[in-house]
Order: sequence, then structure tokens, then C-alpha cells
Amino acid sequence: MSRIWHSLRQTLLAVLCDRYAIVVMVGAVILYSFFYPAAYRHQVAGNLPVLVVDEDHSATSRELLRKLDSLRVAHVVGQPADLQEARAQLEAGQAEGIVLIPANLERDILRGHPAKLVLLGNGAYLGRASWVLGSVADALGAFGREAAVTQAAFMGAPQAPPVTLVQRPLFNTQEGYGSAIVPGVAELIVHQTLLMGIGVLLGGRRLVLGRRLQFDLPTLTGMALGFGLIGLFGLFWYAGFTAWVQDYPRGGNPLGQLLGGTLFIAATVAFGLFVGSFFRTRERAFQYIIATSIPLFFLASLSWPAVMTPRPLVWLAQLLPTTSGINLMVRLNQMDASLAEVSRELITLVVLLVLYGALALWRLHSPKRTEEIEL
Repeated sequence: MSRIWHSLRQTLLAVLCDRYAIVVMVGAVILYSFFYPAAYRHQVAGNLPVLVVDEDHSATSRELLRKLDSLRVAHVVGQPADLQEARAQLEAGQAEGIVLIPANLERDILRGHPAKLVLLGNGAYLGRASWVLGSVADALGAFGREAAVTQAAFMGAPQAPPVTLVQRPLFNTQEGYGSAIVPGVAELIVHQTLLMGIGVLLGGRRLVLGRRLQFDLPTLTGMALGFGLIGLFGLFWYAGFTAWVQDYPRGGNPLGQLLGGTLFIAATVAFGLFVGSFFRTRERAFQYIIATSIPLFFLASLSWPAVMTPRPLVWLAQLLPTTSGINLMVRLNQMDASLAEVSRELITLVVLLVLYGALALWRLHSPKRTEEIEL
């Protein structure tokens, strides 16, 4: 046991004394926790340009124009003469949406006839298009309800609809892009920085020795514990402090997070020791691991549904700790899932821990050597 604790201390000292390792494993985690979520602090798009084609030129159409221009998410930037001109501006990227107010809008409303409004959106940027179309559609719906009041003055009050839809978001209360993406990316950041740190230390040590690394079991166990403590610090830094500071959904099932987060980090450490055993220099850790970040995030199926992914890639993704780990932590922290609801991810992480732990032992374990990782 004393040799395990000695190896644990040596691992932590090696991280603290190696400027590359401390910057990657600790500095980058803290730095990203402030700067990456800052890009999404407003959560939703705002002040996006919209064109209005007014073919009615009435007091009603001017009132509608004022309502559209008062929206936080949209800003009327022009009133082209016709739809063709507006479409040309939309295709040129000068606007995100077009609202067409047809001729005789006011006359139809006053006569009790159904009036029509046309809303067109640019789908090149899905996030912008969704917010523009949704917000403008809500404004047009509110305008339609006011028009019904005007009609009632001439034709009598309309009958109330039998069902009223009330929508309330359950987990992503602000319905923001940041709350949907940042928590998952946080787990990926912890995973990638941990892998790079392990690769930097193992690759640097192998470069000094000029041969394949070999450790006895107590030394290897202490190394894994040291890396695991650093990984847990980063994981719960994001799940707790960062989520609180940036005001993202948080706080669900803390005991489940402790269990699931420990398994996620343990599987990541085992995976990192196995992968890091192949690096001959510390630079290889940066070259290979950074390039995998975006594919790993998409394979986790957090932003891209698994049903839209080729089946071989879905199967391959199950071999990566990020796939189960990201979904596990998001569901436990943001959605307050129970352990039974994430049992599949927990079992997958246990299997990966055993698999990559065995591979790491195969690559790094030798009962005859007692090397230290200090540099």
C-alpha cells in the first residue's frame, strides 16, 4: 500500500512539475470553463435581420411592422418593394427571414375574412432560422389574436378554442443553445485534456528512456489513482462550479454523478494509459488527441441523433468512454436521471474500464521494473 501512495504522490508531483502537463490537465480545464461558455452566455440568437414586404400599406400593416421591429430576436432592416427583391437580399445573406404582408390585409380583417401572412426563413444556419421563424411566428400569432378582437367588434365574439396549448421546457428552461451544448462539451474537454496530460507524461518519459515503458503493479495503480483525482477535479469543476457560475441546468442526482463520474474518469484513465503507451514523444499526444475532439463529440450522439448515424459508427462509438460518459453526466446533472435510467451507460463504462485496464496492463505492466514517471 505504501508503494501505491508513493506512486500517487510521484504522479501528482510529475504533473505539477511538468509545465506542459499542468497547463493541459489543470490550466486548460479552468481556462475553458470561463471562456468557452462565455460565447453562449446569451443562450439565444438576438437582433437578427428580417425583411418586411408590405403590399397592404395600411394602418394595420404598419402596426404589425412596429410589433416585429420590437422583438428582441429580430430587427427589421429593410422593406423591399416586392418579394423577388427581398428574396435576392435573403440569398445574399443580408437577412435571416422575410415577412410578406399581402394586399387587402386590413380589409379582410375588417370584413371577417381569413387574412394570410407569409413567413420565409433562411435555413443555412439552423439555430438562427429556428429562432427567427419561431419568434416571428409567435408575434404574428399574437397579432392574429388582436385581429380577432377587431373582427369581434363587427361580427360578434368568436368562440374560444376548446384546447389551449401551454408549453413549458422541463430541463433546458431557457431553451438556449448553450444549455444544450456546453454541458456535453465540458465532459469532452475533461476527457481530452486528461488524455493529453497522460500522453505528455508517458511520451516524455519514454523519450528520456529510449524504450517502451514498464511499471510494476503498485506503481501503475498509483499512477492511475493520481490521474483519476485530476480528472475528477476537472469533471466536477464543470458539473458544479462552472454550471453554477454560468447558470446552466445543474444539481440533479449528486450521488449518481459521483458514481457515474468516477466510472467515466476511471474508464478514461485506463483508455489514456493504453493509448499513451504508444506515444514515443510528448508532442504525439497533442497531434493525435486534439484532432479527435470533434468526431468524438458527434459520435456521442448528443448533437446528432444516433438514428441518423451509420450503424457501424454507432457500434464503434460504444468503445469510446466519451459516448457513455457524456450522455451519462448530462442526464444525471441536467436531467436528474436515476441510476436505473442510466444503467446502460454505467454498465458500458464498467466494461470499458475492464477492457482498457487489461490492455493498459498488457502494454505497461512488468513485475520486474519499478520505474517512476517523474521527469
